[in-house]
Amino acid sequence: MTRKRRGLGKGLDALIPGGDSPPPPGGVTRIPIADITPNPQQPRTRFDPQQLAELADSIREHGILQPLIVTPDERPGKYTLIAGERRLQAARQAGLDSVPAVIRSAGEQERLELALIENLQRTDLSPLEAAEAYRQLAEDFGLTQNDIARRVGKSRVAIANTLRLLKLSPQVRQALAEGRIREGHARALLGLPTPQAQSAALQTVLAKDLSVRQTEELVRKLGGQKPQRPPKPAPPPEIQALETQLRDSLGTKVTLKHKRKGGTLTIHYYSEEELNAIIERLVG
Repeated sequence: MTRKRRGLGKGLDALIPGGDSPPPPGGVTRIPIADITPNPQQPRTRFDPQQLAELADSIREHGILQPLIVTPDERPGKYTLIAGERRLQAARQAGLDSVPAVIRSAGEQERLELALIENLQRTDLSPLEAAEAYRQLAEDFGLTQNDIARRVGKSRVAIANTLRLLKLSPQVRQALAEGRIREGHARALLGLPTPQAQSAALQTVLAKDLSVRQTEELVRKLGGQKPQRPPKPAPPPEIQALETQLRDSLGTKVTLKHKRKGGTLTIHYYSEEELNAIIERLVG
């Protein structure tokens, strides 16, 4: 029976030792930090300084519990990082000279996939970082959205929605990257047809501190759509029955609005002939 190929996202634990599974004997070695080059395919571009400082403190006290993954590069004795960028940066801050690492043979595409998967599963990438990594997998390596979805353990729709964020104007993308707006705001602004319109709406969102729902309403107004109104509640069954009797008797639409004290009875007509016929029925 042919074995079904598993996505890299599902098999990450087999490639990155740690957690409940101890590393294989002889699989981990210490490598000087100076001999490790950062992964050029690293999708994460922003690292929280406070989180790095906390990780460095933990490394000083407990060491690195999770080995890095590296691959030999073309220079003898030198390595390129595949996964573990935060640990590598924190180890430098902690003053370590070397780090534990697992050496794996990996090509350019696999380096990107493993770095992407590690960040998605352990420290979530920002939406824009994930979108850029998906774009690179699609354009540089020819993967379809279905291929990417299988590799990272997400649905194809989720991949498509994240990729759409790359269509945002530069100003909106910057605001999202800096945390001034949330992903929901950004998705709403995608409803505007041009980058100029998105950037103009962004200023309103920031100035008025609009919620995601208010931003969606703003986009509908700017797009010429009427605001959605909640549907009117249906009248009670007894009122509906009276309206039906009056409609059958007068031969036209009748609306009855009954209140605690009194109410209104509206008789609709659509021509002068209908009005005359209704008057004759009412007054004889």
